[in-house]
Amino acid sequence: MKIILTHEVSGLGAAGDVVDVKDGYARNYLIPRNFAIRWTKGGEKDVEQIRRARKIHEIATIEQANEIKARLEGVKVRLAVRSGDAGRLFGSVTPADIASAIKASGGPEVDKRRIELGSPIKTLGAHATSVRLHPEVAAKVNIEVVAA
Repeated sequence: MKIILTHEVSGLGAAGDVVDVKDGYARNYLIPRNFAIRWTKGGEKDVEQIRRARKIHEIATIEQANEIKARLEGVKVRLAVRSGDAGRLFGSVTPADIASAIKASGGPEVDKRRIELGSPIKTLGAHATSVRLHPEVAAKVNIEVVAA
């Protein structure tokens, strides 16, 4: 199935790219989560609009990405969440929670879709995450999850 990506998808492409994927992957994952739309001749006009919006939000150069990386890695991020007696959380920490905690700690504003969690954060303590700033630059952010 031919689709147009509306958001960046790891291993597949960036917003505005037209890609071919398996039908089930598009129908069951990409389209319901608004990561993509079906390709049509009329939808081809949307590609330019999506690419223009991507350029506005995109970090343009590697130097700029390295500056943001240095700022991110220098920030101490504390995230207060509700937890049980044994240190397990009620739910898990989401990329949106991490993005807001980075901003609240004095760090730069980060798009939640650029935060990559290796596995869900469901316990208190120190955790490491990665933020993809540029295709060649990723910042490691250490997060301390504490009980609220």
